[in-house]
Amino acid sequence: MANSNDNTSSSLELFPVKFSRLTRRGILLGLSASQLVTLGIALGTVVFAVYSGGGMLLAYTAPIWATCLLLTWIPVGGRPLVEWLPVAFWWVWKSTGAQFLYRRRIIKPRPEGTLALPGDMARLREYSDPSTGACMIHDPHGPTLTTILEVAHPAFILLDPGEQERRVTAWGRVLATTCRSGRIATLQVLERTLPDSGTGLAEWWAEHGNHDDSWASTTYAELIQRAGPAGERHATTISLSLDMRATARQIKTAGGGIKGAAAVLRQEMATLTTALRSADLHPSGWLTAGDVTVILRSAYDPAVASSLERHGNIGRQLAAAGPVAVTETWGNLRTDSAYHAVLWISEWPRSLVYPGFLAPLALSSGVQRSISLIYTPMRSDQAARDIRKKKVEYISDANQRARIGQIEDASQTAEYHDVLQQESELTAGHGVLRYSGLISITAPTEAEVESAIAAIEQAAIQASCETRRLVGQQAQAFTAAALPLARTI
Repeated sequence: MANSNDNTSSSLELFPVKFSRLTRRGILLGLSASQLVTLGIALGTVVFAVYSGGGMLLAYTAPIWATCLLLTWIPVGGRPLVEWLPVAFWWVWKSTGAQFLYRRRIIKPRPEGTLALPGDMARLREYSDPSTGACMIHDPHGPTLTTILEVAHPAFILLDPGEQERRVTAWGRVLATTCRSGRIATLQVLERTLPDSGTGLAEWWAEHGNHDDSWASTTYAELIQRAGPAGERHATTISLSLDMRATARQIKTAGGGIKGAAAVLRQEMATLTTALRSADLHPSGWLTAGDVTVILRSAYDPAVASSLERHGNIGRQLAAAGPVAVTETWGNLRTDSAYHAVLWISEWPRSLVYPGFLAPLALSSGVQRSISLIYTPMRSDQAARDIRKKKVEYISDANQRARIGQIEDASQTAEYHDVLQQESELTAGHGVLRYSGLISITAPTEAEVESAIAAIEQAAIQASCETRRLVGQQAQAFTAAALPLARTI
């Protein structure tokens, strides 16, 4: 009886989890490759000046070695100054080509099967799978083939601890399934808040309401009609991206080309659907071209989102899903009817947290935002090689620091323990995933975006996370944070 009680209490227990730290280890003594280059230039210049001309030549070359030292050691926004140079150069290169502005050519027809999206997404192609009816997005440069599944789920935060633990374990099995496949390039979970069109409320009233033309019935119907569009709803999609380079042999066996890739992707779709149902999630079906159009159009033009949802037959041509105008600035992105800003979750909780730790972010109200979790599965052999490489580098760095008398840092010790933990979990049969989190924030005006960013940053602090604004790359970050296309940055 005592054992039965112990088993019951353990099954209802919710176990905390801990995330690996973002590695900050450099190539040598904590310095990155770019820092070593600038430091090498500074030291080489000083040595050359001392042996060639003495004090005067050292003074003449001071702008060179002093600039290199500043680039090496001065931090800006948590990163050394030299690591901002690629972002700055890329920004200058885009400004010279006027790539910050996108204006759609509404008169010129687009080739069939292409998506009218800005930037590097203009190369994306649409393919409708005749077997499942699903819309597949082909990236010929990736090369990847992506399809999208809408998922319904109960409110996780309202479940009892035992049920939460069971669902977390089941979701871990879903991710392990994608790791073992070896065919998946990226798995993206996108959770969005949308202005509710009121369609669901109106349908419920039409089906269950009392339509007797009384004063109460008429007033209630008018209230539903006005209050429905003012609400807010959450939508979750899972995007599955097939690595066409890793599955070249299977694609060739299935007939080759896009049709062969679609056949291989269908196998992964069936596997994922079965795994999700085992995890008590409810797949609502793979999205068609019309469904994808509504999501893309709503992301760029949220003012028409509720209208598109309410009138299901208009605005469902994928060739017209893109924006009419896009203007990118250093810290924002402006599209048809909204301003956007993208934050990167740079630090996940460093201490033990329970699985519902993201509740302050996911349940934040009054802010239109999208949370994108991007998982990149690693094959077991690649993960093992990567872990061995990290272990060798950590041990070499530790020996080098001990040789010069440098004190071991606690964060470096914690990162090494994270690597050992990954190795033990890989040995136990678990998979290894690289993950990143992005938050896209949308508002009608620039001032409202700044206010919403402050609210989201406070919510992230409550969730024990640290966020950073992705400056200089907002357009590319928006495609990964707000669109279900399994894009990475």
